Amino acid sequence: MADSWPKLSYPEGRESFATLHLWTQIVGKIRLAQTPWLNHSWHVPLYVTARGLTTSLIAHGERSFEMEFDFNRHVLRIEVSDGAGGGVALRPRSVADFYAALTQALGKLGLAVSVDERPCEIAGATRFSEDETHATYDPRCAHRLWQVLLRVDRVFKEFRTGFLGKCSPVHFFWGSFDLAVTRFSGRAAPAFPGKAPGVSRSVMREAYSHEVSSAGFWPGGASTTPVSIPTRTRRPRPSGTPPSNPPPRPSIQRSGSSCCAMKRSATVRIRARLSSAFYRALTGRPRRRPTGTPRSSAHPEFRVFRAPWLTGGTEHGDDFAVTHGTLRWSRPGRPV
Repeated sequence: MADSWPKLSYPEGRESFATLHLWTQIVGKIRLAQTPWLNHSWHVPLYVTARGLTTSLIAHGERSFEMEFDFNRHVLRIEVSDGAGGGVALRPRSVADFYAALTQALGKLGLAVSVDERPCEIAGATRFSEDETHATYDPRCAHRLWQVLLRVDRVFKEFRTGFLGKCSPVHFFWGSFDLAVTRFSGRAAPAFPGKAPGVSRSVMREAYSHEVSSAGFWPGGASTTPVSIPTRTRRPRPSGTPPSNPPPRPSIQRSGSSCCAMKRSATVRIRARLSSAFYRALTGRPRRRPTGTPRSSAHPEFRVFRAPWLTGGTEHGDDFAVTHGTLRWSRPGRPV
């Protein structure tokens, strides 16, 4: 499987990803409007499938429906529980055009849904019905992104199995346009101080109401290293304790803020388990260090990079990106 990872270039796909990001927000907001609230906003994400990304089942009156981005045939499929169906072509078209076409398609199926047209987590964004700027869609870039999501989904599911406590599903958050999985310590955290455009403060506080450790994948963005798989921990600093400044160590990047990282040993274990999950998914076998081989050279194809977290400086933890050489990151970052 190692050689089957496709090349994913952020510069090449930047405009397509920006358009697709907004299309997924439209679809995600339809699910949001029709789905009962679930803790940490787990009722809103999309999920990786054998064809693309799906909303899963959405209730609408006495019927149910599902929407799925099909990146093989490049269409947004709409399947209804009574056998009806429809779709919207994925092609170069503006966000406004896509929004109008989807609204019309749902209306014809008797599935009219009203959503807040303001995009989430995008500063200065235009309402869906007025956005004529984002209109790029390259089928090759969309297909490659989905192919990478398929593989990262496998990695994260492998990683998820090693934890017995509360853990999120592996899901795709359309607000930040990332695939993520989150572990919980079971301990409450202080009120979250951060904010995101288009997201109420109460939603952000509920989402980060407890200590978490998250791993996520981004194809790239204005605030992230292009194509990165960072892991983050959020653990409250004890009251009155100043930010810690431990001596530099290759495996850790520290940053002082209202949140601090887990203990060094716990963070290193999380990183090691994610790296092991990556190796198992790529090769089909457990990751073992050959006898007599120094730990640092056990599997030289795996490297750990510093990667920023998409927060605008409001939240920090220990951030890492575990990469494999065959992924050919467009700008992998600085090795530690």
